[in-house]
Amino acid sequence: MRLFADTWRYLTDAASWTGSGGILARLVEQLLLTVTALGLAMAIALPLALWLGHLGRGGFLAINISNVGRAVPTFALLALLVTLDWPGSQTFGPYGRAGLATLIALALFALPPLVTQSYVAMREVPPDAREAADGMGMSGSQKFWRVELPLALPLVMSGIRLALVQVWATATIAALVAGPGLGRIITEGFANDRYSQGIGAAIVVALVALVLELAAAAVQRAVDPMRGAGQGRPGTAGGAGEETESQDPATTSAAASRLP
Repeated sequence: MRLFADTWRYLTDAASWTGSGGILARLVEQLLLTVTALGLAMAIALPLALWLGHLGRGGFLAINISNVGRAVPTFALLALLVTLDWPGSQTFGPYGRAGLATLIALALFALPPLVTQSYVAMREVPPDAREAADGMGMSGSQKFWRVELPLALPLVMSGIRLALVQVWATATIAALVAGPGLGRIITEGFANDRYSQGIGAAIVVALVALVLELAAAAVQRAVDPMRGAGQGRPGTAGGAGEETESQDPATTSAAASRLP
């Protein structure tokens, strides 16, 4: 109980949040690492996976190559990168010591969910929607931008949501190579027997992860073009009719044809 009380005192002490090594400063550092690494991963994964999904080929190879990252521990990859001449352990702008190595390791860690979810999202666009687009005389690029991508966005966003939370939580490993982020507070706390500090910073990491998860879930709902399609139908609220409007091929085709 004393440890919990000490942790509460640490979190409610204004001095814990201020200064260059305080929680707020370290939180901003970790957010910067997370957003940048996720942006790099998205720039690589989304165009590749979405286009392969549109073509309907090459996805198996892309997914399996990206999934190699799941088998390699991120910390092991980071340790390897900092020992090389490049990227090494040099300070990299606002990303701190070994900043470039940390960004590369985190970006590679984010690739598997982005590639997998984006490719699957494109392949799961209902065939009726594609046929409706073909019937309207759309070109391949028009069909991609006006039909396939809008319908695939919710599942694509689920991959971004998963990658975001995973990268945020994993970014604490930057502290193991003297990098920035809340991991510095955690490691310093446990290394100096200030367990309340370490646990308090870990709680902050968990709470921010929850906030990011909820925010990404809200965005995922917002980009779903079919989110209101099931309202007003007898079988959409459960009970005897479990097939929803979004599962009705005819409705899906009609909705796709109305997309701008």
